[in-house]
Amino acid sequence: QVQLVESGGGLVQAGGSLRLSCAASGRIFSRYCMGWFRQAPGKEREFVATISRTGDNAYHADSAKGRFTISRDNAKNTVYLQMNSLKPDDTAVYYCAAGPDTSTREARYDYWGQGTQVTVSA
Repeated sequence: QVQLVESGGGLVQAGGSLRLSCAASGRIFSRYCMGWFRQAPGKEREFVATISRTGDNAYHADSAKGRFTISRDNAKNTVYLQMNSLKPDDTAVYYCAAGPDTSTREARYDYWGQGTQVTVSA
């Protein structure tokens, strides 16, 4: 089992920045690829970014490219999502997830956090 706890969400004005953190406990963190997903009100959950076990490879959704950056610190058992130039459309609950490979598909992830709310005001 892997337990994931997100933090760092909040209310920010458009153009602002937030850094989300996801702390993992349980099984060895470095064995898992990590992903960030988000779910806006009335919409399905969507992929945001994913990172490999070592952090050498990362992939971001088109909506996140150039603005968001996923990273990880295996010594701290934590994955991050740095979000810059935030837009109202980024308003959503953000979830981190752990799985066996870097994937854009929810079904490939075995463990999920409870989510953290990000609200971007115009």
